[in-house]
Amino acid sequence: MSTTLGAFIAGGIAACGAVTVTHGFETVKIRLQLQGELQSKKDAPRMYRGVLHGVGVIVKNEGVSGLLRGLNCAYVYQLMLNGCRLGFYEPIRTTVTKAIYKDPTYQSFGVNIFTGASSGILGAVAGSPFFLVKTRLQSYSPFLPVGTQHHYRGAWNALSTIYKAEGFKGLYRGVGPAMVRTGFGSSVQLPTYFFAKRRLVKHFGMTEGPALHLSSSAASGFVVCCVMHPPDTVMSRMYNQTGNLYSSAVDCLVKTVKKEGVLAIYKGFFAHLARILPHTILTLSLAEQTNKMMRRVEARISKKDKLI
Repeated sequence: MSTTLGAFIAGGIAACGAVTVTHGFETVKIRLQLQGELQSKKDAPRMYRGVLHGVGVIVKNEGVSGLLRGLNCAYVYQLMLNGCRLGFYEPIRTTVTKAIYKDPTYQSFGVNIFTGASSGILGAVAGSPFFLVKTRLQSYSPFLPVGTQHHYRGAWNALSTIYKAEGFKGLYRGVGPAMVRTGFGSSVQLPTYFFAKRRLVKHFGMTEGPALHLSSSAASGFVVCCVMHPPDTVMSRMYNQTGNLYSSAVDCLVKTVKKEGVLAIYKGFFAHLARILPHTILTLSLAEQTNKMMRRVEARISKKDKLI
């Protein structure tokens, strides 16, 4: 593993590469989550009927740029989130394992889950303002609006507008459910990735390489989506709201289920799966390669320092 800084950089680069490919599905997912907000199923219009229909409708009415709304914010958020998630995972795991088991190399599933959640929560807090802006930019449509509409000229205009209207607190609206969402996802992402990786090596004789990384990442991505989607729906709605439609994450969850039914918290699940599977596969597979690259860079820097 690289140093903490090296792993932070490697994780951020890998995640930016992944989000470039998957951002359009995230846009569809957010609009599906906001569609029919606090309306009964029979009264709610269905402008976006699923993943492929959503992609088609957005491209037809808004062009490819409509799918890519907020991509610049997504890059900053991914640098923050996955830089923390992949950069702090190993240092936290080693420290906690050493304190409990005295052997930092020991693999404890419980410690790994705690470490994944902790590193993910750090990333969620660091990147929350950018996810807030990204959500609002992606939800905006001049043709088929769903949820509250926020018309900003761009990411920096959005950040300054929110700050002027609501202060620093406004930039961190929804950070609570964001921490829960990311904590849930991160608690299983890396542990299930490494768990699947070890099992594939042990039981199927797979060796280090793209096939092993791809298989392990796919298993991890599916588990992440199942665990993370309900708090993700709550977070999308809290980020996108104006005023105090929801007083808290619990209030949002209760109102959503009461008005729209239990399955409402899984609105956009397949769009999320279409995003999270390739995103997890690309992030973790690219992270393996970028970590190797960072180790080589750090080794060269270390050699130069010794010569000096």
